[in-house]
Amino acid sequence: MKFYGNFCKSSSQWNLNWLVSAYLYSKRYVLELTHDQPDAAPDEPGSASGADLLGRHRLDAFTHARLWRNPCGFAARFNYLGLRYNAPLYGWVEERFGLSRAEFVVIYSLGLMDGVTASEIAASTAFPKNTLSRAVNRIAALGLIGRSEGETDRRQQNLTLTAAGRAVLDEAIPHFVSLEAEMLAPLNLVERETLSALMAKVVLAMFDSSVEAPAPKAAAPDT
Repeated sequence: MKFYGNFCKSSSQWNLNWLVSAYLYSKRYVLELTHDQPDAAPDEPGSASGADLLGRHRLDAFTHARLWRNPCGFAARFNYLGLRYNAPLYGWVEERFGLSRAEFVVIYSLGLMDGVTASEIAASTAFPKNTLSRAVNRIAALGLIGRSEGETDRRQQNLTLTAAGRAVLDEAIPHFVSLEAEMLAPLNLVERETLSALMAKVVLAMFDSSVEAPAPKAAAPDT
C-alpha cells in the first residue's frame, strides 16, 4: 500500500484511483457472482467445460497472417479472443435456453446491475435499440424479466430479473467463467493481474477524463 500511497500524492491521483477502483470492482464482482456456484458436472445435460467450449484447433496460415502480420495487431488479436469466447458461449446459450445473444445479454446485464433500462444496455453493449427492444419484449413474455415505470419518467421502463431469469443466469455463469479461465490458463497469477490492470487502463482511457475530481469542501468558518 506504500507504493500506491506514493502515487496518490501525484497529480494523477484521481485517474489512478479510478483505475484501481474499477479493477477491484471487476474482481469483486466475479467473486460474488461465482460464490457458491458449483461447476456443472460433465454428465449433466447442457454442461460443457472450458476446454470443450474453446475447441482448440491448428493455427492456419491466414489466421496466422491476420494475427501476426496485421498492422492493427492489437485490435486483431483482441477481436479474435472475443470471437473465440463469444461464439461458443452464445451458441451454448441458444442450445440450452433457446435465447438469442441479445436476449441473454439483457439478462447478463441485469445480473450486473438490476433496474437499468434497455437504452442503457444498448448504449453500453452497442446493440441496436430495436434489437434490444425485441429482446426485452420476448424475455419479458417468457417471464425472465420484469418491467416497471420510471419514477421520474413513465415512458422509461426499468428492467429487473425475475426468479426464473436469475436461475438462467446462475446456470450459465459457471460456463462463462470456465471458458475465461481456460483461455487464461497459459498465464500465471502475476501475469493475469498485470494483463487485467493494463486492459483496464486501455479501456478507461477511452472515457472522458476531462472532468476533474471534485475539490474537497472548504471547512465552515468559525463563528
